[in-house]
Amino acid sequence: MTQRDSVRQDVLVLGAGQLGMAVLRALAPRMRARQASVTALVSPGTVGNPSRQDAKHLAELRELGVAVIGFDLASDEEALKKRFEAYDTVLNCTGFVAGPGTQLRITRAVLAAGVPRYFPWQFGVDYDVVGRGSGQPVFDEQYEVRQWLRTQNGTEWVIVSTGMFTSFLFEPAFEVVDLERRTIHGLGSWDTKVTVTTPEDIGRLTTEILLAEPRIANEVVYVAGDTISYGQLAKVIERVTGETFEKALWTLDKLRADLAAAPGDAMARYRAAFALGDGMWWDKAATFNARNGYQTIDVEQYLRSRLRKLDRLA
Repeated sequence: MTQRDSVRQDVLVLGAGQLGMAVLRALAPRMRARQASVTALVSPGTVGNPSRQDAKHLAELRELGVAVIGFDLASDEEALKKRFEAYDTVLNCTGFVAGPGTQLRITRAVLAAGVPRYFPWQFGVDYDVVGRGSGQPVFDEQYEVRQWLRTQNGTEWVIVSTGMFTSFLFEPAFEVVDLERRTIHGLGSWDTKVTVTTPEDIGRLTTEILLAEPRIANEVVYVAGDTISYGQLAKVIERVTGETFEKALWTLDKLRADLAAAPGDAMARYRAAFALGDGMWWDKAATFNARNGYQTIDVEQYLRSRLRKLDRLA
């Protein structure tokens, strides 16, 4: 570890998309109270030629006291290393925006820079359980990131496992729930479970994990908004909407056949993965939020809120 003051933590957040903004909204006020800085690293185009949404986010970040740097994460590892060296903590909210290899390249640069503490982009499933060879190239890369972190001792790391975004269950292209068409598909079996969390809860809980005392280090921390089977999901949806949905089970064999027929289809890959069950869920009662009394949004609360918003827009 460095000789920097243990109380002060200048944090670099990579990305200001849906998850990055949720993290920054929760983190920035807490760090400002500690007289520590928070910087967001975004794409050069976001700063130089912002869209209307980008401009809105940039204005919000200024209000939060967050410094913003435009920088290309597709840069080579040496350039990334130099950019990371000034920070006590790097919190990675980028996903795979720069393509395959992004997360391995960022991780190697963080370690080379000697960053004292790193929260990698692992806001997803349990890649230790999934392991290599899942058929998901993204999952394989995430597993490799964990191996890099565990084979060194110069940088503390914290992995926050969140499951999928709750909203993804309702993404029509994913085809698990289509509210407009009134269809529900179970993946694997109706008893197969999935853990889901909203970005807002992830941002809030990641902040609590980062600031927790005693300090959390070199650990996988599990959080959950909800852990639910596809059968339970169908019951929640029909109860909340008061309507009967068309329900069909897509077996693992069917989903694997679909993937074999369209290996480049990202949604087919995700459906096959989330039909496996193992590594895609964990007991909510054992999570960081449940053990520490932090309330989170479950699937029913999320759906009720979403339907209220749709009613207001109608």
